[in-house]
Amino acid sequence: MTNYAQQIVQKLWNYCNVLRDDGLSYGDYVEQLTYLLFLKMADERWKPPFNKPSNIPDKFS
Repeated sequence: MTNYAQQIVQKLWNYCNVLRDDGLSYGDYVEQLTYLLFLKMADERWKPPFNKPSNIPDKFS
């Protein structure tokens, strides 16, 4: 695993720990992390070098 991938995995585990410590169940924090990853991927896609239009409606972006 590359250093960058290890950093991402570590960040995700850190978020899991925070959410779990705040009383969320496994299913709840998986849902929250999935949503955060979706938003991050959508944000990355419309920036260079990809420059793709966002699939998220303007009222929700």
